[in-house]
This record gives sequence, C-alpha cells and structure tokens, in this order.
Amino acid sequence: MNKRLSIFFSMLLVLSMFLAACSGGGDNADGGEKGGDDGGKSDVPQELRVNINTEPPSLNPGLAEDATSGTVLRQILEGLTRIGKEGKPENAMAEDVQISEDQKTYTFKIRDAKWSNGDPVTANDFVYAWKWALDPANNSTYAYQLYYIEGAEAANTGKGSLDAVGVKAVDDKTLEVKLVNPTPYFLELTAFYTYLPVNSKVAEANPEWATDAGENYTTNGPFHLTEWSHSDKIVLEKSETYWDAESVKLDSIEMIMINDPNTELSMFDNGELDWAGAPTGALPTDAMQALKDDGRLTTQPIAGIYNYKFNTTVEPFNNVNIRKAFAHAINRQEIIDNILQGEQLPAMAIVPPTMFEENEKGYFPDNDVEKAKEFLQKGLEELGYKDASELPAVTLSYNTSEAHQKIAQAIQDMWKQNLGVEVTLDNSEWNVYLDKINTMDYQVGRLGWLGDFNDAMNFLEMYRDADGGNNNTGWESKEFQDLLAKSATETDVEARQQLLKDAEAIFMEDMPVAPIYFYTNNWVQAENLKDVVVSGLGDVQYKWAHFE
Repeated sequence: MNKRLSIFFSMLLVLSMFLAACSGGGDNADGGEKGGDDGGKSDVPQELRVNINTEPPSLNPGLAEDATSGTVLRQILEGLTRIGKEGKPENAMAEDVQISEDQKTYTFKIRDAKWSNGDPVTANDFVYAWKWALDPANNSTYAYQLYYIEGAEAANTGKGSLDAVGVKAVDDKTLEVKLVNPTPYFLELTAFYTYLPVNSKVAEANPEWATDAGENYTTNGPFHLTEWSHSDKIVLEKSETYWDAESVKLDSIEMIMINDPNTELSMFDNGELDWAGAPTGALPTDAMQALKDDGRLTTQPIAGIYNYKFNTTVEPFNNVNIRKAFAHAINRQEIIDNILQGEQLPAMAIVPPTMFEENEKGYFPDNDVEKAKEFLQKGLEELGYKDASELPAVTLSYNTSEAHQKIAQAIQDMWKQNLGVEVTLDNSEWNVYLDKINTMDYQVGRLGWLGDFNDAMNFLEMYRDADGGNNNTGWESKEFQDLLAKSATETDVEARQQLLKDAEAIFMEDMPVAPIYFYTNNWVQAENLKDVVVSGLGDVQYKWAHFE
C-alpha cells in the first residue's frame, strides 16, 4: 500500500497510501551491459536523483503504511520474496520454498545473506519482525496483513498470545509458517513491507533503531541507508553485502523531498533530477498536455484507486443516503479531462478493472445528479432536516499537493452546485494528515490505495473491521465480513471471485467511500536511464536501474 495501503505520501495525479507486492523466482541479474569494461563498470555516473515529495512517516517496516515509506523500504530491505521485473514473485532472502500438500505450511530456506553490519540474516529476524508488528502494544496499522498466519489475528487483537502465532525459526536458516487457509498469493505477500525482516539483534538492543540513518539502521537489500536528513533528503548507496550485488548497477540514489510539482519538473528540465512524476513524485497538472505533445510523457495504468472516504460515525455521513448523494454528485470525467489529464478512468467501484473487468462501468453512472438529489432528499428526511442548509457543516480534508487541491476545489463546487451544500476545504502536510485520518478526525477525507498484491481481496479486506488499520471510515458489515471469510476457504477460482464481487456489491450499496478515479502513473525520465521497474501495482524498484 499495509497498505499497501496506497495507501502512499502525497502526490500527484497518482498518489497514495499503498503498498507493494512481491516476487519469487530466481536470482535476477541485470541484462544490461552499458558499454563498460569487462567488469561491467560504466564510465557514466551511476547516481540516480529522484523526488519523493515528503518525509517518509516511518522506515520501520512494522509501522510503515504509505507509499513514500514503501518506496524507500523496497530499496533497502528485502523479504523472503521480491516482485521481479515481470511482476511475478521471485525468491529473495529465501533461496528455496517448500509448500505442504494442503498449501497451509510454507517452509523457507534462508539464503546465506548478511545485514549491512555483517550479521547473518536469520529465520529469527523474520519471526521477530512479524511478531513485533502483531504486538498490539506497537499499534501497527498494517498488522492485519499478517492475519493470513495462524494465530496472528488473535494475537494482534489481544485474544491470543504471540507465542501461538504460526511462525517459527526451526533453525537459523529455516523458517516455518503455518497459514489459516490456503492462500494462493502468499508468496506475493511475503514481498510486501510488513513482511520484511528486521535485524533482531540490533532492534532488541536499540528500540529507536529506525528513526535515523547510522549504525543502528542495518539493511539487507540492494542499497544501504547512508543519510537521512529529515524533511530534506535521503541518500542510499549500493550495498556490497547484498547477496545479489552483481545485479545492482547504481552507486547511489538521492531522494529529495520537494512537495511542489512545478519545482520538480523544473529541476528535471535543468538536469537536477533524473525522473519527475509518479510513482514517487508529481507532475504539474498544467504541464500534462505539453508533455504529451512533446512525446515526453510515459503513462501506465496501475491497480490503484483515488477515494474520498466518509467518516460514517458522525453526522451527516452516518446516513447512507447522504453518502450516496455526495458520491453521485461528482463529475469524475470532468476532473480527469480538465485537471488530471493523465488518462485515468472514472471509478464507480472499489476494485480496479484490472481485477474485475466489469468495473470499467461500475455500480452507478458518473455524474448522476438527479439520482444524487433523490438520495439527498431521502437522507435529509431520515436525519430530520428540512433542507441541505440545515446539515452540519461539512469539511473536505486532503494532504497538501497541487492536484489534491484542484480536485477538492472542483468537487467542492460540484457539491455546492448539484446539492446546494457548502463545503469547507482543509489541507495539511502528509504526516499530520495521516494522523488526522487514522484518528477519525475528519468528515470527508482523500486517500489513495495502490494494490499490495494482485488480488481483489486487497481492495476489500481493509474494510472488514471498523477498527481495522486502513479502514478509517468506521464502517463495518456482518454480511461483508461473512463473504470475505467464505472467499478465504473457497478453492474454486470462479466461485471465490463471485464471493468477492458479492462483497464489493455490499460495500458499494453502503458507500462508506466515494471512489473518484482509477490511477495511472505518469512520469518523465532521463533518456539514458534504463530498467527502472514500475510494477502494475504502482510501486518502483531501482535494483536493476542503470544509466547508459
């Protein structure tokens, strides 16, 4: 997104709260040869410069819940699997995986890999990290992503013990994981950042290990975290202790934090950045058409959605008809055509069309103003108001960014014109905004979600429990919960898909979220920069990137 959360940081046409997925397979080497010598060393400086918009809220994988944090973590830590160039799980810290006949027990053989301080990566480093995230005392938003493991949900909700969680280090190099149900995408999950390992020796001795760069922040991924100037920049350098260091061509990555898309594009045009736009930054909406006309813009559809969430615990959004009125009174295509201009798709469903093809049309027409007025009238009557002027003051919250602001202003006008409702806008910086959403201190709030793994479950399960880490709406439905539970044990693929579609239909009928549009990633990049891998889930990996 945990979770992905796309979730994400803030951003551009595409931003997020998201998370990632994993890969499996093998040991991937970069096929690129860049005119170097026999050792493969190029004369071209291998120093990548990108913008990540904001300070990552946390670089502890057990606490990370957004795309900015995920972007950094994906380069410096590595899980049992990694999503490869082709979008499939490949073995990473695991050199071998054995799956039991009932598909509920996974036995991972940990390869001979080292942390950046020379410590060996052990099975216990995974046990420690996963149980730390599940410990309710640590308030991990993404702990639910581990609920596939036996005993994990009970431990995280205080109904069971961490000792009963189905993950154990058989020995230093053997990790055994027992699942609640067969989970066909489990090897994608093990690439996601909530499943990353932590150097248990360091973390146990230094509880604040993840707050700064330095000797306590040990890494096992392609790059080390060598500098973290908070709210300014992060610098990563190639790791010589990484097990697959031969595949890593970049010497360093500088990640600056500038939350101004015009500055970002200017820096790119001046040669101060090698990449501008998604998935880590944002392009100015006013520049989109010119970038298209110049043939410089790359556009890629991804499995992600831009939402306005309703706080269903407070008036007037505790009323389903009011929620539907606000959701129907939005002209999504107009927002895409006049503001975003990045070939996004209007969203009238919650699961992307890449997973449910029929969701290109969704559950209701875009910009259905007459229906919106009917819902509004019904909602007003149910709440005992004579007209819209008697509604409680409505505030629309979003995190600071050019695109978010323009979208919020457009929707503010639509709700005024179509429903006669006055709406106040409220923006704040990403960290502050996340706290506001997580504590339900809002009425209508923007959040994006990028898939953590390629399954519709990932777009539905966050809404299973009202107090779930990424729910943020207060909404819960027994019928919805039962359908998700049935899908977890259904082995027939078609039947399982139908259960998830039935669950989505219930969600859309209750409308705790107004979907706005399905994401695309839009960016420009240096012509000689190759093999930056942007997945169909919208995340980015620099492991194989290089300059020619």
